[in-house]
Amino acid sequence: MNYAKTVFLLVVLTAILIWVGGLVGGARGAITAFLVAMILNGVSYWYSDKIVLKMYRAKELSRSEDPRLYEIIEGLSRKAGIPCPRICITGINVPNAFATGRDPENAALCLTKGALDLLDEDELKGVVSHELAHICNRDTLIMTVTAALAGAIMMMAYMARWAAFLGGFSRNRRGSGNFIGILALSILAPFAALLVQLAISRSREYAADAGGARIAGDPNGLARALEDLTRFSKQRGFNAAPQTAHLFIVQPLTGSFIANLFSTHPPVEERVKRLRSMT
Repeated sequence: MNYAKTVFLLVVLTAILIWVGGLVGGARGAITAFLVAMILNGVSYWYSDKIVLKMYRAKELSRSEDPRLYEIIEGLSRKAGIPCPRICITGINVPNAFATGRDPENAALCLTKGALDLLDEDELKGVVSHELAHICNRDTLIMTVTAALAGAIMMMAYMARWAAFLGGFSRNRRGSGNFIGILALSILAPFAALLVQLAISRSREYAADAGGARIAGDPNGLARALEDLTRFSKQRGFNAAPQTAHLFIVQPLTGSFIANLFSTHPPVEERVKRLRSMT
C-alpha cells in the first residue's frame, strides 16, 4: 500500500468521525468531532509510545541485562539505516512483539518474555527485523492514529444509538423515520471504520514482512517465527487491548471464526508463503 492510499484512508476515517458527530449533535457535533480528531492525532503523535508501553507494563532493558540482545538489535538497526530503538521487555508469557513511537528517532521495540524464551536466534532476528521495518516505514505512528480515530468513531456511534433510543433526535427532526436512519447509520459507521482499519493494517503487515526479510538477510527465520508465534497465540492468547492488537507481529487475541475473519492481521499462511517465495 503506498502512502497516498494510506493518507486517503486516514482522511476517510476522519470524515466518518465527523459524520457520526453530526448525527449526535448536528453542526455543533460535527465541529466537536473534528476537534476530537485533531486532539487524538496530536496525543497519538507525541505520546503513543509512552501510552502503549505503560499499558503492557513494559520496562526498558539495559545493556548489562542482556548484552547479546542489544548486539543483535543494534546490528540489525545499522542494516536498516535507523537509530537503535529503545529495547523494552514485558513480562507477558505469550510470545509476541510490537514497535511503537512517532519516528525512527523516538521508537521503542518491545518483546514479550515468551518471545525471548521461545525463539531461536534466527527467528528472533526475523521478528526484530519485521518491527524495524515498521519503524522505517513510520507504520507505528500511522497505526496508532488509525486506532485512535477508529476508537473515537465507535464511541460516537455508541452515543448516537443511545441518543436515538432516548428520543434525542425526535424532538426537533423527522420522527420515527429519522430514528431508524440514525440507528442504522450508527451501526454501519463502526463497521466502515473497522474495514478501513483492516485495509491499512493488513497491507502494512505484508510490507513489514518483506522489509524485515531484507533487513535480516533471510526470510526463513521470520517465516518460522510467525508459525511458532501463531501456534502459541492460538493455544494461549492474552488480553491485549483490541485497539492495540494490530501493533503486535501476530494476532494476540484468540476468538471465534468471526473474530478471526475481522482480524487486523492477514492470514499467517499467506504471510509465510510470501516470505518463502523470497528465498
